[in-house]
Amino acid sequence: MVRTTQILPIILCGGSGTRLWPLSRSSFPKQFLVLSGSDKSKSLFQEAIERINHIASPTITLGPTLIVTNEDHRFLALDQLRELSTIQSTLLLEPVGRNTAPALTLAALWAQANRSNKDEVADDPILVITPADQTIQNTAAFTKALQDCVQVVAADPEQKTIAILGITPTGPETGYGYILRAKTPNAQGAYAVEKFVEKPDGPTAQAYLEHGHYFWNSGMFVLRASTWLAALKEFRPDILGATETAWVARTIDHSGQTEFVRPDKTIFKTIPAESIDYAVIENCPGSNFTVNMVALDAGWNDLGAWDAVWQVREQDANGNAYSGDALLTNTKNSLVHATSRLVSTVGVENLIIVETADAVLVADRNNSQDVKHIVAQLEAQKRTEKNLHRKVARPWGWYDSVDEGERFKVKRIQVKPGASLSLQMHHHRAEHWIVVKGVAEITNGDQIITLTENQSTYIPQGQTHRLANPGSTPLEIIEVQSGSYLGEDDIVRFEDDYGRN
Repeated sequence: MVRTTQILPIILCGGSGTRLWPLSRSSFPKQFLVLSGSDKSKSLFQEAIERINHIASPTITLGPTLIVTNEDHRFLALDQLRELSTIQSTLLLEPVGRNTAPALTLAALWAQANRSNKDEVADDPILVITPADQTIQNTAAFTKALQDCVQVVAADPEQKTIAILGITPTGPETGYGYILRAKTPNAQGAYAVEKFVEKPDGPTAQAYLEHGHYFWNSGMFVLRASTWLAALKEFRPDILGATETAWVARTIDHSGQTEFVRPDKTIFKTIPAESIDYAVIENCPGSNFTVNMVALDAGWNDLGAWDAVWQVREQDANGNAYSGDALLTNTKNSLVHATSRLVSTVGVENLIIVETADAVLVADRNNSQDVKHIVAQLEAQKRTEKNLHRKVARPWGWYDSVDEGERFKVKRIQVKPGASLSLQMHHHRAEHWIVVKGVAEITNGDQIITLTENQSTYIPQGQTHRLANPGSTPLEIIEVQSGSYLGEDDIVRFEDDYGRN
């Protein structure tokens, strides 16, 4: 009888993707966007889940996919998970971002808390960890490399081996950390990692490329849950202790078949923010813990900036990659992303042009990493464009702020079938609702009324109200707000199906 290895796929989904502003924003970060890949309808997050779930084999069995993401993104993740109906998943929700080391610790603690039986393998499953925001062109090569990593970890009876995917470099890249591997492979065909090095300057990166034994650090790891916790205890016991304390005080609830696990918010905020690499992995060479590298040459890209998006997208004969309503003339080696209107270019080269409904980015392609400085300025000026698109996703649907001025705002609102907004009131504004499509069930003070297309109602300032869609098709309304203050924080919620305050 063939003995199988139990693994848990781990998706780290907490990044903000600020270098891909204005398309990526903190309320809708890049991992949830459709940016590349063979399937143009799937987000980076969905592609990552499907890729990691393909590594099952006659000797590898999969447990549920653990997704570590921000509390604020739980409904984005849930909506996209519903489109992957065959994937069983659990969401571990971080109340605040604390980088990847605490995120992986939550996954390891979940694995130990959900042991299925006393079998050694099932008791200590192998964790396969990948970020949610990378692209892979050759999925077969990726699958094989991850399976090789699993075999490397499973072969260690002392359970002190960590396997890492090292990306075969294609150029002297200065934006990645590097791995120096040994010259000869071990019995499993992997290579011992001799050291990790920080992002180099140009000449150093060129020297690494010529050396032949340096690889890019992919941020993808394979290790047992017990190995991670033991290594963290040795190198960063402060992170382990604080995360364990927050974990013990966790709460659990469900949305359909998906489990939401929430560590204690107050305690979690005290955890030191640190990456997997800095906290543990880079300290392992020369210690009791062994890091082995499996090479991956599969068209990997972490989409760290708009230039990387240009690289992975299909290009025309002039080296241009474009999407949306775009017209290009005498344009070369540029990326044009049009979202809501026509974007045209004439006589330009090496540009990044990204248009959304409320912001336009124009950048030299070689300087696309510096978009982070624009985001920093937006943060300093407390501008909403840093965090929110004009069209904002909500668990019940979305709203699009189509116009606003002094004392008024106009929104287009769509509510999913069977969904409803919270029972709420506003201190500073009144609202008019006009049904454009579908059927609306409206609570307006003590009244509950039903409106259909072209019918409307008025919600006075201070009136308790709720909008619901009792139908089987999406409900669309136009909302006209008027009042002295129209901010999104002027909401007092009395009841909410989604656990919001």
